[in-house]
Formats: sequence, C-alpha cells, structure tokens
Amino acid sequence: MEAPSVSESTPTATPEIARGTWLVVPLYNEAPVVREVIEAARRTFPNVVCVDDGSADDSAAQARAGGAHVVRHSINLGQGAALQTGLRYALRDPGARWIVTFDADGQHRIEDALRMVERLRDEPLDIVIGSRFLDGRTKPGLLKRAVLRAAVVFQRITSGVKLTDAHNGLRAMTRETAARIRITQNRMAHASELVDQLGSLELRYAEEPVHVIYTEYSRSKGQSLWNSVNILSELIFK
Repeated sequence: MEAPSVSESTPTATPEIARGTWLVVPLYNEAPVVREVIEAARRTFPNVVCVDDGSADDSAAQARAGGAHVVRHSINLGQGAALQTGLRYALRDPGARWIVTFDADGQHRIEDALRMVERLRDEPLDIVIGSRFLDGRTKPGLLKRAVLRAAVVFQRITSGVKLTDAHNGLRAMTRETAARIRITQNRMAHASELVDQLGSLELRYAEEPVHVIYTEYSRSKGQSLWNSVNILSELIFK
C-alpha cells in the first residue's frame, strides 16, 4: 500500500495562526495512514480534531496517538455529519479564529491550508475554497475531471456561486462563518450544500490553487468510479 505524501519541509505558521486555527478531519477507516497525516499536520497546526464516523478499524486510536482530539460517532453517518460535529467541537474553543476542513487520507497539503488561513487573516474574506483547477499540478483521471466539471456547472446554475472546484474538501473559514454554516446533508451532497450557503449567506469567498495528491491509497478510499457516480447522483437527487 502506498503511504500518503508528507512534505519533507514543515511550513511554519505564526504563533497567532498556530494558536488560532483548528483542523477538522472527518475520519472513516483510515487506520493505516491517519497517524502520519495528523503528526505532520500538527507540526504547523497543533489543534486538530478528528471525527471518527463509526470506523470499523482502530482509526480513532491511531488519530489519538498522532495527537488529535477525537470525537466518535457510534455509527457511520457520513462525511457531512462528521464535518458538522467537528465544526461544533472546534467552536467550543474561544480562541479558535479560523477553521480548516482537511482530509484524513493524505491527499491535502498543509502548506496549502496555511496559505488559505493567511488569506483569511490578511484579506476581507469569510471562506477560502481550495481548487484543483487553477493550475496544472493536480492530475485527476479523465472521469473524475469530467464529474467535477459537471458539478461546477450544476452548482453555478442552481446557486449562482462561481467556483472552479465545487467538491474540494480543503476549505478554510473564519470562526463567524463556521458558526453560521449548517450542514444537514450527511453524505457527499454536503459539499453542494456548503456551496449553496456561500450564496444564501452572502459570504465573501475566494478560491486558492491547491495540489491534491492522488496516491494509490487515496484513490482506493475515495477517488473511484463509484465515488464519482455518487457525487453526480447526490447532486441530482439531494
């Protein structure tokens, strides 16, 4: 099994950002890799909460060994539900100023997350959304690219929000934004629901170029043909 990609150099956050940022990591059956992902993330962002969404393996124990706070769902509710639980947990910290949603399988890069938080600190923005399609670094398969492009067109028609990547799990938001967001779609449709709320809540948003790393492991976990079909079906029938 191919391990997740971890940067050789650790990006350095200012003390203000390190103390004020929480990573929210949905977690489901990621025991082989999650400890390494959390340990790498915590070198930049010490505050990490993993929401173990009814895993059948020892994902929770591995995340805890990596230094994360761990909240557990007794049954699998879906990624949307895990994100909502994680947001609420992070908001319990009065020092939380920024919250980042981050995947557990190693496909997101901490340096991208840090750059997105820095934009929230420096620019009049409520949320920054990662995009795989603002540069040429990310190499999704042809089917994946086609599905994601279709999702973008669908979202523009239904919400009026103009994004280039509507289903990217790497997002950074202010505390105030996290408190306003309500995720009611438990599974893949939660991403579309979040985009809808960008428009309905009139949030100030921007996209940031990010490099999503598709390893053999991450593809087996969530980048498959069936996952692409699920995205389309939930967009249509949500």
